[in-house]
Amino acid sequence: MKNGSLKQILLLTDGCSNKGEDPSATAALAYQQGITVNVIGILEDDQTESPDGLQEVEDIALSGGGVSQIVYSESLSQTVQMVTKQAMNQTLQGFVNKELRQILGSDQGIEDLDPEKRGEIMEVVEDLGETSDLEVLVLVDTSASMHNKLPTVKEALVDLSISLNSRIGRNKFCIYSFPGKRKDIQLVFDWSPKLDTISTVFPKLTSGGITPTGPAIREAMYQFGKKSLLRSFRHEDESGMEETGY
Repeated sequence: MKNGSLKQILLLTDGCSNKGEDPSATAALAYQQGITVNVIGILEDDQTESPDGLQEVEDIALSGGGVSQIVYSESLSQTVQMVTKQAMNQTLQGFVNKELRQILGSDQGIEDLDPEKRGEIMEVVEDLGETSDLEVLVLVDTSASMHNKLPTVKEALVDLSISLNSRIGRNKFCIYSFPGKRKDIQLVFDWSPKLDTISTVFPKLTSGGITPTGPAIREAMYQFGKKSLLRSFRHEDESGMEETGY
């Protein structure tokens, strides 16, 4: 939880990566940088069993300190909201647990407190969940097999934006797709507090054959760093202008 902001990558995919590095390893790297990686694996509505590739969904989230869920596209909207909120609470509980261990000793956590104290701590976690700033980078798999699911993905993300904008804390979203035309990922929608205008950009998504999930997570991780760097440059520029009287 660096800079008082919760950072999440939300990966939406329907299966197995087939190009580049191991996505679980890159998710672990993102988690070390304070970015949680959550994964939703999307099944066809008439699919009766999970393909082998969707085991990867669980592995990536486990390495990325996040939440994973396998879902039929018809219930994608509520799942996207649930996973995002669940991951927020999980991150905050981890953060509060770490603080508690520093205060109470290394072997004590939330679960070791008496019920009344535990209830008070969980209230603090809920309050933080409402007031913390949240940055979500949505990473959409646009490989060929995802083509029919993209309209449902679009609706789910608009619903996510609406549900999270009732929070007190500030939200920022951006969307990247992979594979990109010339790079591993491609910007679809730049950082914004609302996703209600994404219907204008979604028709631009084109489906391709390969699924470079590992490289895509790595590139997504860099986007958070770039944003912080740009923010600090802007801040320095503004300070410089104030000092010179502009």
